[in-house]
Amino acid sequence: MNNKDTLFSSTAVTRRQFLTAAGAATFAVAFSGLPRFAHASSPFVLPKLPFAENALEPVISARTISFHYGKHHKAYVDNLNKLIAGTEFADLPLEKIITSTAGKIDKAGIFNNAAQDWNHTFYWQSLRPNGGGEPPAGLKQKIEASFGSVEAFRKELANAAVTQFGSGWAWLVKDGDKLKVMKTGNADTPLTSAMKPLLSVDVWEHAYYLDYQNRRADYVNAVIAKLLNWEFAEANFSKA
Repeated sequence: MNNKDTLFSSTAVTRRQFLTAAGAATFAVAFSGLPRFAHASSPFVLPKLPFAENALEPVISARTISFHYGKHHKAYVDNLNKLIAGTEFADLPLEKIITSTAGKIDKAGIFNNAAQDWNHTFYWQSLRPNGGGEPPAGLKQKIEASFGSVEAFRKELANAAVTQFGSGWAWLVKDGDKLKVMKTGNADTPLTSAMKPLLSVDVWEHAYYLDYQNRRADYVNAVIAKLLNWEFAEANFSKA
């Protein structure tokens, strides 16, 4: 595995573990089957972006990335650390915290912040400068088998993202032998189901409002056409 895998990770590390892992590039396989940084316990740390803040312009501005990543995503990480301190969740991996608190009303705060940390880390990896275009041959074949064509997939993903009422996410997921598009509200995530996420599009307003105001469809279509990270999707597909 390479350094790019570390960027996907949103994990917990002690100061000593972080320095050791960073120097030795030690990795593990996540609960969800997706790559992550090796870790044992909290506090969780904000993962590095896999690109410069201005790298996605003009589709997503550096200003939006600065607020979205540096304010919103960071707040989820900080809030999660506060909420789990001294609890039975303090020493659990992020994915285990998510699956252990999903659907539990009294643990909603922990779930929301843990899931939003994971979702955002996955979203950053779903984007790349000069992305979009055609998926790799093997994944393209699977998309065509599941949706009829790549263009039909793009339309279905865009429709899911645009029609998600309120805040949420649109996903390309692997469900058994087929690929599907799904949408989730607020912090909900495919991690709580049997489906394996391959790509995501964030449709919380803070993902696009500074650049697009209320024109969510313009943001969604631009991301799908110009920023989707097909290599990340292919890697997730091969591990699913």
